[in-house]
Amino acid sequence: MQVTETLNEGLKRGYTITVTAAELDAKVQEKLLEAQPEVEIKGFRKGKVPLAILKKQFGQRILGDAMQEAIDAAMRDHFDKTGDRPALQPEVKMVGGEDWKEGQDVVVEMSYDALPPIPEVDASKVTLERLIVKADDKAVAEALDNLAGTAKSYDDRKKGSKAKDGDQVVIDFKGSVDGELFEGGSAEDYPLVLGSGSFIPGFEEQLVGAKVGEEVSVNVSFPETYGAKHLAGKAAVFACTVKAVKEAKAAEIDDELAKKFGADDLAALKGQISERLEAEYSGAARAVLKRALLDQLDGMVKFDLPQNLVEAEAAQIAHQLYHEEHPDDHGHAHGQIDPTDEHKKLAERRVRLGLLLAEIGRKAEVTVTDAEMTQAVLAAARQYPGQERQFFEFVQKNAQMQQQLRAPIFEDKVVDHIVAQAKVTEKEVSKDDLQKAVEALDEM
Repeated sequence: MQVTETLNEGLKRGYTITVTAAELDAKVQEKLLEAQPEVEIKGFRKGKVPLAILKKQFGQRILGDAMQEAIDAAMRDHFDKTGDRPALQPEVKMVGGEDWKEGQDVVVEMSYDALPPIPEVDASKVTLERLIVKADDKAVAEALDNLAGTAKSYDDRKKGSKAKDGDQVVIDFKGSVDGELFEGGSAEDYPLVLGSGSFIPGFEEQLVGAKVGEEVSVNVSFPETYGAKHLAGKAAVFACTVKAVKEAKAAEIDDELAKKFGADDLAALKGQISERLEAEYSGAARAVLKRALLDQLDGMVKFDLPQNLVEAEAAQIAHQLYHEEHPDDHGHAHGQIDPTDEHKKLAERRVRLGLLLAEIGRKAEVTVTDAEMTQAVLAAARQYPGQERQFFEFVQKNAQMQQQLRAPIFEDKVVDHIVAQAKVTEKEVSKDDLQKAVEALDEM
């Protein structure tokens, strides 16, 4: 077996791997001998089938396996000897392809971009500021008001009152398109809060001003993007009967409200709210600190980047931003999206920082535990209520999905490792100042 270098420019590498016909034949013989004791063919006792017959019957399949094993072994040996780590899966193609015949040498061309040497970073030279926000009485009171709003009740208005925005109307309705009732378009005693936006655009506004006992014809058009394709874009009429008009009544902020939310009393609820708010503030402050850390790291190190990684990342950024700008385009029939210079610049930063954090984590022996992965899978599975089991099975069989869940955990642990060695000062700020710092992250 012979490996010959054909390209060595920057991080780009190219090699030819030659497996001689004699080596390949020996590998096939070896695999036939391994299989012989277990093979049973009509006319021969188990383990007594002649090699010539085995080769005739199974030779082509074993030849393919032997060829793949020989090439894989040559690649592993090459990476062990050179210390190269390919940025992406090496591109491998067989010279001759379909023209190759048994008895000939196998020649394979292998190319890849090698991961660059990553310079050391002195974390003690990193200076960071951690923002601290306390949950003050005003913030707790605001959160309590919001909770009371979610627990509000609705009481009947005085007889003859007109429904206002924010009121709850109880209605019977029947929907029709072109004079025909359609499935799922009718209900009785339906409580609808006007202004909630829970019905088709334009529906709720036409019930403002209605009174108990009135019948209202609501004329609307289903959105072009409506989930039921047979209704999308269609004009519809809903015959509505108003059975009640109710006004919202905020819940009293007292011990009874606290008990509705699982607290012993109002004081305990305030304590829980304070803890939750400070946890939210802490999470936001961490995002600000992490961005500051990444900005410093990006300025501290420079090294060559594997262009295939940069190109793949730039393409991913361009594709993601396209769908953010075109939220109604859920498919992938939009053709090729060419990355801009801005996309490429962002891709270079992400690749540089990704490689740097990966190397720091590798040297620090940072790992993601099974328990951490389980928690990540549980959190992701909550996005698919009723399908949690199927999601778990999907993750177990999908290495790429496992890596998607593992990567952010690994990155956060590496960030914590660096921050622990950096010079970090704390600064107490207001909630508004923290909010401005968080908003500034999106503008960068």
